[in-house]
Amino acid sequence: MCGINRVPEGFNLIDRNLFAVSKMDYCKGDRPDVPCILCEIVQKSGQVTDLEIFRNALVLVCANLFPYNPGHLLVAPLSHIQDPRQLSAEEEAALTAMCNRTLDILDSLYQPQGYNTGFNIGSASGASIEHLHLHIVPRYHRELGFIDVIGGAKIIVEDPLCTQEKLRRAFNEG
Repeated sequence: MCGINRVPEGFNLIDRNLFAVSKMDYCKGDRPDVPCILCEIVQKSGQVTDLEIFRNALVLVCANLFPYNPGHLLVAPLSHIQDPRQLSAEEEAALTAMCNRTLDILDSLYQPQGYNTGFNIGSASGASIEHLHLHIVPRYHRELGFIDVIGGAKIIVEDPLCTQEKLRRAFNEG
């Protein structure tokens, strides 16, 4: 069960009390030594943090380990491809259907005022995983806070493991 005082593994109390989860080390290359993080999740290898929420025969939904907002999810094909033009017609339809279902569930649980959705294709776009995945980021009016501005940090109000738990229940209910 998610608790207010639960500290994610690998983070100390200063991180929990003042700072948002940081992606800086990840961006600098401090990542699991695996060929593909999403393939490791698909294969349930245990080599990476598994934030899987739901899967069907063709696609996977997982929480983002470094979310921009609570409910920031990734929808990815189970097959290792890097470009949406490589999707089969069946995978493309499954990805679109799962995106729509995910939006409905996020609407119900988080009530955002909008979304950013999209693929980052290639390293020049900011892609850090070479496995196609659709980002779904809930957005809210006036979400920028004073810490964001003066501290250069974003406060994440929900642990990705809590996001995973809450959304797993919602996906499995429908």
